[in-house]
Amino acid sequence: MTVAAIILAAGASRRLGQPKQLLLLDGETLLARAVRLANESGAAPVVVVLGAQAEAIGGAVDPGKATVVVNQDWEQGIAGSVHAGLGVVQAQATGVLILSCDQPRLTSAHLGGLINAFTASKAPVIVASAYAGIHGVPAVFPQEAFPDLFALRGDKGARALLSRPPFPLVALTFPGGETDIDEPGDLAHLI
Repeated sequence: MTVAAIILAAGASRRLGQPKQLLLLDGETLLARAVRLANESGAAPVVVVLGAQAEAIGGAVDPGKATVVVNQDWEQGIAGSVHAGLGVVQAQATGVLILSCDQPRLTSAHLGGLINAFTASKAPVIVASAYAGIHGVPAVFPQEAFPDLFALRGDKGARALLSRPPFPLVALTFPGGETDIDEPGDLAHLI
């Protein structure tokens, strides 16, 4: 089984006032950290979807560690980014790991656990992260769910499928998964 990773990083970070993808956490940009964790988890290939400020942010991605694709319609919502990433990997992946770059508590062990739970299943399942009373990303979707992902529109991302999953859902606890970086004070709370 091949599980590809799609890192959603196309947003403009308006509330933050600067590209969150380039914020430093322990000397590493959030985007480079997400790419590293995806690679360490065993996902392959790793695709980064950019949109706002794609040229500046794309320069921070090591081309040997991830493929960059640009969602030209990033302002239309997250669904377009899911489609852009899926378009790159759909022919070669039996599953896709969808994640964002702004969950600072994420570990490669958690991503690897999601992938292992997915590949251990004989039937198609969705393996999602559980935190703050919800199922969310990072999550692995089977190839059979790709049409459901392509059917997403506007600002409906993968979480829309997790609330009413088209396949059995396996949840793995993600301590701190609700912690993300959206506003200037969010990063300060991590230090």
